[in-house]
Amino acid sequence: MTAQEQNHNPESVFSIQRVYLKDCSFEVPHSPEIFRIEWQPNVEFELQILTQALADDVFEVIVAGTVTATVDKKVAFLAEVKQAGIFTLKNIPEEQMPLLLNIVCPNILFPYFRETVSSLTARGTFPQLTLDPINFEALYQQRLAQQATGNADEGSKTIQ
Repeated sequence: MTAQEQNHNPESVFSIQRVYLKDCSFEVPHSPEIFRIEWQPNVEFELQILTQALADDVFEVIVAGTVTATVDKKVAFLAEVKQAGIFTLKNIPEEQMPLLLNIVCPNILFPYFRETVSSLTARGTFPQLTLDPINFEALYQQRLAQQATGNADEGSKTIQ
């Protein structure tokens, strides 16, 4: 490849600038009585992927989720976590950008999200909650299919 051809085909760059906890909340609204009830919770998990451009080639991606555990129709705990990252995506073909922002970046962030939820539940003296891994590619494909049929839900996913 000549120097002139290289100038027309600059190298693609994908890099992580920072991974950080953007927001976090943990509530135990029915304490201390909730600790006296037999622990057989119903756990609901709602997930959303948020993206925004910060500058040319720099994006913030947020894995935002709410975990709600109920026992006997009472909220045992409510954990809200926003795990974020700042990513550089330079010279990426336009058609690949949604894949990186909605699949690759959330795959990088989700282990941090899971660890935060697990730590919060343990600090609340509940049995440690370990969320199952998520297939962000399948979620993205599902969202595209919903958008095509007009049933888009802004990237939210409720898992029970």
